Amino acid sequence: MMAAAFVVAASGASAAPASPPNAAERGWVGAWATALQTIPDLADPPPLYRTPEVAGRTVRQIVYPTLSGREARIRVSNVYGRAPLTLTDVVLARSAGGAATQRGTALRVTFGGKSAITLQPGEQIDSDAIQIAVSAGEPYAISLVAGSRQTMTAWHRVANQLNYVSTPGDHALDAAPTAFARKFTESVWVSGLDVRAPDAGAIAAIGDSITDGLRSSLNRNRRWPDAFARRLGEGGAANWSVLNLGISGNRLLSASPCYGEALERRFERDALAHPGVRAVIVMIGINDINFAAMPPRAGLDCDFPHTSVTARDLTGGYRHLIELAHRNGVRIYGATLTPATLPPAREAVRASVNEWIRTSGAFDGVIDFDAALRDPAHPTQLQRRFDSGDHIHPNDDGYEAMAAAVPLAMIGAAAHR
Repeated sequence: MMAAAFVVAASGASAAPASPPNAAERGWVGAWATALQTIPDLADPPPLYRTPEVAGRTVRQIVYPTLSGREARIRVSNVYGRAPLTLTDVVLARSAGGAATQRGTALRVTFGGKSAITLQPGEQIDSDAIQIAVSAGEPYAISLVAGSRQTMTAWHRVANQLNYVSTPGDHALDAAPTAFARKFTESVWVSGLDVRAPDAGAIAAIGDSITDGLRSSLNRNRRWPDAFARRLGEGGAANWSVLNLGISGNRLLSASPCYGEALERRFERDALAHPGVRAVIVMIGINDINFAAMPPRAGLDCDFPHTSVTARDLTGGYRHLIELAHRNGVRIYGATLTPATLPPAREAVRASVNEWIRTSGAFDGVIDFDAALRDPAHPTQLQRRFDSGDHIHPNDDGYEAMAAAVPLAMIGAAAHR
């Protein structure tokens, strides 16, 4: 049994069953996760979509679990790959800052007892259990040695975390950072790190760039889900993890060449399928409202398709997410869309959507991020102290205010299969 410490303001919807899904995953709980997306397949991509050379090199990624556990495993994904993914060696170690790892902590990761794996496009795999005690909030380095012809065809583009690529060779066990001269700010191949924590549960935060933490400080974990995880831990709820499944530019109803599969279609895999997920916080829709007005671009048009949506279109999409969550025994909480200084017609759609989220009773509860960030004198705008400068994305203080706006209260113990 676990004492749960997460709840949002009650609405008219009935609560989902207390028992979590993923019965076959007994004891495993997601501690860190990211949502992957395809990389545009272009011969000469613009700079934002150029990938580092990884063939025969070691990619070292830094992750911050939000839950402690006595064992770990990692999930390697080629779900969006256009070609096989071959890794010849994978190592997990405690980070010592930058590309360095703590000496004596490196552990080789195996998959069905094997160090090397090849995943076909569409496949993913969980590693064998890794005998390492994981501490929430501490950095860990995952080093992956790519096959001799490997390329990147999928990633999480806005990681807001420095990761590293080595000079040629297997440097997975190197504690020194010397070989890792190339830096990049995306995540690749690893979509989750789970820990063995039988009395814990996970909360999935899913949405667009505001959940992804765009324009928050690099390498400082200042996204709102990070701040929310810290708030839970400081409030005595260390048995909850918070998983960030946001994708910058993502939409509820339409996919994009650059910004990932529509959330409505990726929801089950990216949110519900992680082990131990008990609740989901959804904030999505502002890009659906905006992208119809973006001018088409020659070459790479990241905003394609330029689909017009109504408030009714979006609320229909929310109802689909709610149905999927409840079918999986997961509570789902709707977050209002924050101010974006929109022209009147688009602002009217945002206002209608927010009114529905607040009053329909369709979600299991409501988190009013709009009320937390808007300027009382100009409610279509962010408060200046929370504005990162583009009038859409919060700064670090704004993301902190969002985390503080999630209502908390103690709720009864919940059974964990």
